[in-house]
Amino acid sequence: MSELSVDHLLGIKYLNKRDIDLIFETADQFKEVINRPIKKVPSLRDITIANLFFENSTRTKLSFELAEKRLSADVINFSASQSSVKKGETLVDTVKNILSMKVDMLVMRHPNPGAGVFLSKHVDARIINAGDGAHEHPTQALLDSYSIRERLGEVKGKNVVIVGDILHSRVALSNIYALQLQGANVKVCGPRTLIPKYIEALDVQVETNLKKALQWCDVANMLRVQNERMDITYFPSTREYTQQFGINKDLLESLNKEIVIMHPGPINRGVEITSDVADSKQAIILDQVENGVAIRMAVIYLLASKIKQ
Repeated sequence: MSELSVDHLLGIKYLNKRDIDLIFETADQFKEVINRPIKKVPSLRDITIANLFFENSTRTKLSFELAEKRLSADVINFSASQSSVKKGETLVDTVKNILSMKVDMLVMRHPNPGAGVFLSKHVDARIINAGDGAHEHPTQALLDSYSIRERLGEVKGKNVVIVGDILHSRVALSNIYALQLQGANVKVCGPRTLIPKYIEALDVQVETNLKKALQWCDVANMLRVQNERMDITYFPSTREYTQQFGINKDLLESLNKEIVIMHPGPINRGVEITSDVADSKQAIILDQVENGVAIRMAVIYLLASKIKQ
């Protein structure tokens, strides 16, 4: 059996194309499992996984938990807001205490970029990065690419535009890495103030006119404006942002082709996309959610198979 080239999933930038293909093939099998009447497989009956969320998360946390339970793993949930971290305990101490309970794998979301990489050097467990600050969110990028492949047949050669708050987004960076690895063309679109300076070094073009970006693309991945990560004002008003960078039904219908609409969630309806777009046939937002469980099952399963060796 082929295996991943990495021992942890810390970011897409550490993966190669074969890793992504393997994750997708494995997810295909698990997708079949989660659509059966009995949705569980006994694959990881002897594995214990701890979910460590140092930042709030609803969808990602639920998706990981469901993936772990579908694989029959034992699951421990740890929420930092109610923990000793508040009392000043260090990240390494917190994790070592959890590992002393014989935990094999950690799924971690942390506000600091690189937290997973740091931890992987200090503890003996497989680590999956569930989002580190505004840096990477690898499983989201994998499920996004997987959803594009499912809808359009393949990712290679497709034109994908990522629209919105690129500056504060870990989804954008992971998606750029994943899409380029698979041979897609990537552009970003949003207010200049929300596009990071380094973006062109990643061989990504910037388009500030949304309609032009949509005419060019096969897929538009709409990001939420991350107000909670903003310490200053990046654009005049939400209303003005929506007028320039929001997608509504009229705008979609004015294009000379049908494009696929994606969103990592949670959606600010009426800001980046209107309800009639979010609920339309062109949107694959709920497919992304379903695929998230299959992708996370695949990643957990493939990393766990390295523990048993």
